Amino acid sequence: MSDDAPLPPTPDAKLRTPSNLRLRMIASVGMIAVASVALVVGDVAFWLLAVVIALFMMAEWSDLHHVDARTKRLAQMALSVPLATMAPAWLIIEPHDFFTLGLIGGAAFFVVIVTRLPRLAAGVVYCGVPVLALVVLRRHDAHGLLYAFWAMALVWACDIGAFFAGRSIGGPKLAPRLSPNKTWAGLIGGTIAAGALGLVLHVTAGLPLALALCSPVLAVLAQLGDLYESWLKRRAGVKDSGNILPGHGGVLDRLDGLVPVAPVAAILVLTLTGLAA
Repeated sequence: MSDDAPLPPTPDAKLRTPSNLRLRMIASVGMIAVASVALVVGDVAFWLLAVVIALFMMAEWSDLHHVDARTKRLAQMALSVPLATMAPAWLIIEPHDFFTLGLIGGAAFFVVIVTRLPRLAAGVVYCGVPVLALVVLRRHDAHGLLYAFWAMALVWACDIGAFFAGRSIGGPKLAPRLSPNKTWAGLIGGTIAAGALGLVLHVTAGLPLALALCSPVLAVLAQLGDLYESWLKRRAGVKDSGNILPGHGGVLDRLDGLVPVAPVAAILVLTLTGLAA
């Protein structure tokens, strides 16, 4: 889309009525609770939830790129192969992580060869790599639960901080052509909230200080992921990526910040623990 082309309706321009806000808050609490319970229950529960979410993400990515139902199913089936290798039972075979990462690349290559749609193939990577990163974090040594929770919770904290700072302070817009509801105050508020969460986890749960100090940087990355998904929706001419989540839209609408954060968080954890070993 050229810069001079007329823009579709704003994807983030939701009606902020009290009932809609209440619905969004209830849905947010529910989603956080489900993710937290799966995280605590164990590797299998967390993997199953991650697989379901990844397949929904792939479906919504396909819809954003206006592919037909048959092509969408093909992309989901291609993604399901590397998702299957992330199962805890697969851990008896080494090296599982790099093998799975290679399978994600192979699935993307398969999709682009069969469909001749590079953007659809990019969705396999977009949906598969963050899931692999979270699974790797969850089962990483004795502190895997803490690491995975940190990666997810800092995005939640960023969203909450950005929402309330943006509403209460307002001010200059962050990227009005992409998301006119986002402000610089929201960016700063979300960054501060994520940083505060990192320090709380450091003090109360033993999160390494280096990771805690990285939390504000990852919060900025989360908001860039949010803006990228806003661009995708604007390009597709839609308001939401889907309608499965009450008051929120689609799965991509809620996980856009986690998509870039999870892989970077995994790299930071693996690097830090590798240096400490």
